[in-house]
Amino acid sequence: MDYVKVAVPVPLGRSFSYAVPTELEGTAVPGCRVLCDFGRRRVLGVVIDRGPTAPADVPLEKIKPLRAVVDAHPVLPMDLLSFLLQLSRYYFSPVGDVVRLALPSVARSAKIVLADQGLLDNTKLKTVGRMVQVAELTGNELPELKGQAVAVVAKLASDGPQLVSNLQSLHKNARSVLKSLESRGVVRILKKERRRGRFFCAPAIRDQAPSLNAAQREATESINAALDEKKSEHFLLHGVTASGKTEVYLHSVQHCLNQGRSAMVLVPEIALTPQLVSRFRARLGDEIAVMHSGLTEGDRFEMWTRLRGGELRVVVGARSALFAPMVELGLICVDEEHDGSFKQEEGVRYHARDMALLRAHRSGAVCVLGSATPSLSTEARVRGGKVTRLSLPERAHRASSMPTVELVDMRRMGPGPAGDKLLSLPLCRKLEAVLAAGEQAILFLNRRGFAPAVVCESCGQLAECPNCSVALTHHKIAGGQLSCHYCDYTIRMPSECGKCGGKSLGLEGAGTERVEDQLAKLYPEARIARLDRDVAAGLKSEKILDRMRAGEVDILVGTQMVTKGHDLPKVTLVGVLNADTALSLPDFQAAERTFQLLVQVSGRAGRAEDPGVVMIQTRNPEHPAVAMAATHNLAGFVKQELRDRKELRYPPYAFLALVRIDGPLEHEVEAFAARLAAVAQKNVITGVDILGPAPAPLARLRGRYRYRFMFRATARKALREAILPIVRAEVPRKLRVSVDVDPVSML
Repeated sequence: MDYVKVAVPVPLGRSFSYAVPTELEGTAVPGCRVLCDFGRRRVLGVVIDRGPTAPADVPLEKIKPLRAVVDAHPVLPMDLLSFLLQLSRYYFSPVGDVVRLALPSVARSAKIVLADQGLLDNTKLKTVGRMVQVAELTGNELPELKGQAVAVVAKLASDGPQLVSNLQSLHKNARSVLKSLESRGVVRILKKERRRGRFFCAPAIRDQAPSLNAAQREATESINAALDEKKSEHFLLHGVTASGKTEVYLHSVQHCLNQGRSAMVLVPEIALTPQLVSRFRARLGDEIAVMHSGLTEGDRFEMWTRLRGGELRVVVGARSALFAPMVELGLICVDEEHDGSFKQEEGVRYHARDMALLRAHRSGAVCVLGSATPSLSTEARVRGGKVTRLSLPERAHRASSMPTVELVDMRRMGPGPAGDKLLSLPLCRKLEAVLAAGEQAILFLNRRGFAPAVVCESCGQLAECPNCSVALTHHKIAGGQLSCHYCDYTIRMPSECGKCGGKSLGLEGAGTERVEDQLAKLYPEARIARLDRDVAAGLKSEKILDRMRAGEVDILVGTQMVTKGHDLPKVTLVGVLNADTALSLPDFQAAERTFQLLVQVSGRAGRAEDPGVVMIQTRNPEHPAVAMAATHNLAGFVKQELRDRKELRYPPYAFLALVRIDGPLEHEVEAFAARLAAVAQKNVITGVDILGPAPAPLARLRGRYRYRFMFRATARKALREAILPIVRAEVPRKLRVSVDVDPVSML
């Protein structure tokens, strides 16, 4: 009898052994889903290993048999399965939780899957939408055509099969024209399953690949050469903002497809997905998959099924697309690889950029990391010979150039006409010139809401969240309300101080909502829009960006959402209202993030013929992150920051793991954090430091108190050995312990 190890959907850091009964001998192979008993429940798991040897740690009489094998063929190919198992070990995450990342909820529900196969007396899950009509040319000789028939046939000839509904939107009489053409043998009309998802609603307008400049051509040739050799190579596509990195991705993906292989393109934010999808549809057509957290379960299952079957060979999406079941994976592109959004901060705390390198290695694929401001970890890989740098030193648009950057020293500059120092006089003068010229401007402030804090002017008491150790933010919505941006606690704006009863409550600081309000009063004729999570969460941001591209907005005020890789050619002015916000965070990566943020937001200016100007308002103009961002001096910043990191023994010259403990009672959390840290100290290994324990910078979050301590090691193996006793420690029922390997957020 054979035995299998099964990853079951429970948060336990191990797999479970089952016996393979005789009737299932030839079917229960690694990567297949199986039905098994787990306690009193019957669950759906995934086989991760199989062999004839019984497990030594479980008595034979306690090993249960598998109930059923769901799949005739593995749903997780071996390269994907081995990648998931290594990810589980690296991040100390339960293997069941990791396997869940690669399966849509429809595919991991025992009830749904068995009902779908007729193994349960239940209604079959409807994962297929309605049928739609698609028109395509038959290939027969064309007769003489007149009127709209000429345009319809030309569209089908140039762009391939089209939805009849799309043709109808382009040509008023398309349906009657198609019927006539069908009767003459020119076209055939087929019924196919409707493509799900909002990205495929509008027809794709196909384009032709532009000529590459010398740097783009050299980069593409290097990537294609690695694809031709079918070996796993890693590249950093380092190009200044607007240097045409996407065009390099497109050419490389097309080359990969020509080889009969699959490709994956990852972006850090859902907001960037529509822009990239439209570019890929225009070049490659509709046969691509889109995966991100904003999809419905039906959409996600359809994409997953078509990718697994090899029907679709390109996937574009956010970090979760990393786990797509690609057939013959040949290429992974990670756009804006420096972005912290690639790090999952809850559950399985993986970093999609780092794991993209691992998956490419496991699949024998090429991995391309793209950025104008590469992360220091990627720079270290380049210097260590693990990643090859490909440079795009100039903007792709011949008429565009890098913007001029001006620093505004807020220590010496008074407020502008609005009476607020965030809208300084030099910035207001530039805004007036932009509005007079009919151009567009972006103002960046990384604080949403109207005011970051409300304070009593009598006793100085701040209005604080009862669940988190943060001040409540004032929003003007619904007549005024206070909100916590961590737990979403919300109350109406009070009329008096909760501590002393004082009636005078002041608004401290300014957020994007307040800046928008001040601009509307200052420039009543200007069309002003705001882009932050209060008005444009997830995919809603695309509507605002579409208005910008259409010239319907003059000034866009926004948070970090405006710094992403949006292509807005009419923007000639970018104003950074407070460059010092990120510098004040208690994080060794603060300077790196500030530099990246400033360079990225500066890159939104002057992307077409009109020259761009960037104004950075700061109280620290001499800080290296600010001064070198103003001169686009990436090499100088990297050199200095790496020197500082080496001296302080921080990544990339050391490896970190953050252990967080949280619970409802502070004294219990503090005591257990001390006990865990003592366990770590007792098992300390040469080359490993233990820092802490101490309260987290955000000492209370969502009603739970938080403590932490950190491992710092000179080698990965030593770090792993130091963490193992913590992972195996028994945790009191009301407390939670998480281990964050390679942390991005230190809060």
